[in-house]
Amino acid sequence: MTEAVPDGAGVAARRAALRLLDAVLRQGRALDHALPAATKGIARADDRALAHAIAAEALRRLPDLDALIDSATRKRLPDDAKARFALRIALVQALALHTPGHAAIATVLPLVDGGPRKLVHGVFGTLMRRGALLPAPPSLPRNVALRWAEAWDRAMVDAAGAAIAAPPPLDLTVKPGALSPEGVTLAPGHVRIESGEVTALPGFGEGGWWVQDLAASIPARLLGPGDGRHVLDLCAAPGGKTMQLAAAGWRVTAVEQAAPRLTRLRDNLARTGLDADLVAADVMQWAPAAPADAVLLDAPCSATGIFRRHPDVLHRVRAKDIAALAETQRAMLARAADWVRPGGLLVYATCSLEPAEGEAQVAAFLAARGDYQPAPVTAAELPAGIAPADGFVRTRPGMLADAGGLDGFFVARMIRQG
Repeated sequence: MTEAVPDGAGVAARRAALRLLDAVLRQGRALDHALPAATKGIARADDRALAHAIAAEALRRLPDLDALIDSATRKRLPDDAKARFALRIALVQALALHTPGHAAIATVLPLVDGGPRKLVHGVFGTLMRRGALLPAPPSLPRNVALRWAEAWDRAMVDAAGAAIAAPPPLDLTVKPGALSPEGVTLAPGHVRIESGEVTALPGFGEGGWWVQDLAASIPARLLGPGDGRHVLDLCAAPGGKTMQLAAAGWRVTAVEQAAPRLTRLRDNLARTGLDADLVAADVMQWAPAAPADAVLLDAPCSATGIFRRHPDVLHRVRAKDIAALAETQRAMLARAADWVRPGGLLVYATCSLEPAEGEAQVAAFLAARGDYQPAPVTAAELPAGIAPADGFVRTRPGMLADAGGLDGFFVARMIRQG
């Protein structure tokens, strides 16, 4: 996409938003990973945040934005046309972010030249005169809606649409007895607040808590108190589960391949005053010196379960990606299983709403490994309102909806036989 017109007031943030959408939709990049390059040269933090907010909201509403655009054009614009990108940005501001219409279009027109600029202006004006509205709840991408309807049911798809309508609340995991913000408690050691600047919240500087979705806290909860026993936390960054385990009295070895993510984990441990042995390694190349009392494998996955915070996953992840990740999980689970001592526990988790990365994965593992059996999860071990399914844990859109919902996760706990 070419760029030419100099940026006036407010245009730089919109140009960055266009770059972000282009990175996600054409290049398949994660929104957060694309942010530094897309906002390079923008000095003000508020403008960088605005670019992210516009792009994220456009991704939440993309099928409905495109339906509006198509309703006002004689010939359908190509998906990658700059005019379509510009209209998405203008419309999402006017219809979802409460930007005055004249400002929404004025800051977008410099992104396009010549005939496309006239087209963008005309289509936007037509839709505004019609009183265009975005539906509530938003529509999911068609391929995602079809996949989830087949895997689960239509009610789940509807609940996912409601869940993506707005960014979720902020969940904190709190060390025992530590200072934390006031909020709603849905489980021991948990506080939920509406939102806030994380570093300015009470207890942050003292290391009393860390940000962690309620569903993401379940895998470590299922291992219980450590009492000095040894646990391997595989694919450990950014460190929420590592800190949970350390706070619960486990002797933790945290293994993470990505150096930047390991640095973040180290910083989180330093802030919270918790301790773990950190290993920079690929789980498929590394092995412990001896079996551990427990292994927690939070396996690399499609991350479709965290679409509320990262709506780009719904536009980037395809069936072929899920199949490839399922193969990686299979190999990783088989390898990690050999690192549990007889009588020890293996917890497998993915932040995915795809059965291939959850239920089907564990069913195949148990069929292949006669030395493992399920260690069924009980309702008493879970946050109120979440019930185990066949002894495992499956969190889905619609659960705890009245309390702010939670991410989609699958968690299985298994025991190795002696």
